[in-house]
Amino acid sequence: MNGGRPDARTIARAIDALRRGWPIAIDGIGFLAVETADDDGLAAFDEGSPADLLISGNRAATLKLANQREAVPTGPVRIARAPWIDLGAATALADPALDLQTPLKGPFQTRADDRPEAATAALRLARRAGLLPAFFVGGRPTPDDISLTADAVTEFDRAPSLVIASRARLPTRYAEKTEIVAFRSEEDAAEHVALAIGEPSNAPPLVRLHSECLTGDALGSLKCDCGPQLNDALAAIAASGWGILLYLRQEGRGIGLVNKLRAYALQDQGFDTVDANLRLGFSDDERDFSVAALMLRHLSQERVRLLTNNPRKVAGLEGAGIEVVEQVPLKSGANPHNQAYLDAKRLRSGHQL
Repeated sequence: MNGGRPDARTIARAIDALRRGWPIAIDGIGFLAVETADDDGLAAFDEGSPADLLISGNRAATLKLANQREAVPTGPVRIARAPWIDLGAATALADPALDLQTPLKGPFQTRADDRPEAATAALRLARRAGLLPAFFVGGRPTPDDISLTADAVTEFDRAPSLVIASRARLPTRYAEKTEIVAFRSEEDAAEHVALAIGEPSNAPPLVRLHSECLTGDALGSLKCDCGPQLNDALAAIAASGWGILLYLRQEGRGIGLVNKLRAYALQDQGFDTVDANLRLGFSDDERDFSVAALMLRHLSQERVRLLTNNPRKVAGLEGAGIEVVEQVPLKSGANPHNQAYLDAKRLRSGHQL
């Protein structure tokens, strides 16, 4: 984007590099994503001395490698690289898929990280890249590596940008008078979408924040209630006469499609939604609802009736300056396959089901 923030392009290139298995440098420290590394790349990164491992605090707590009080997450944890920790062992540390079948043996030695800001920034970029939050860290950067600062990543997360890219009339089965508005951001390649339904009025619109769910919205998954909620929200907005559905490209509560499927596999092992995300090394919900506030402002809406059971969505909009004049419940999609999922949303995430 012309005229965008100067660090936006560099961060986008860093995210692309991580996906491709290339190292990046943050504050002069080398980081190589465990998930996309290969033996040759790791050997080059290790040149001089073996790089340590970096995992998130939640993953470290799962592996009993960090002390933490209940519900108080710790920061990133750096693990000294023992001679036997090769790429396979590092992958096992990063990926919880085999935690139950093949418990890690160790011993592992953690060490103090004198650059925690850089470590935290790297983990943020891993989430944006849709990767497991785990790195080889400390390898010597080369002049060809993408280089950026931790402050740039923090500022990037703190102040998302958004522009309207396109809009068009889109009659739907819910309402013939519907307009679709597409948004682009500098943060990533995801394009968020708004559906403005009905005849705008001076009254606050009925608004639904719907996070993308490929499995539920398009494939008919019964593991969640997303598909039925999307359909019922569109119908409710149409019935109200005026409202907006914001379709946010934040799959899997913000951890991405691949990691969401990993969480599904963990749920099949008996972990609930919250614990599955924590075992992967993420928080239980990584979504950022400030982008929804930006979308509403672009649509000239500062006061809304919010169609949700999730108090975090209310808090997210209000924290970004959007007034929620009413919270309207949305109850749909319960079935025998998602009962545990709904129970976790109610008991552990505060949803008002």
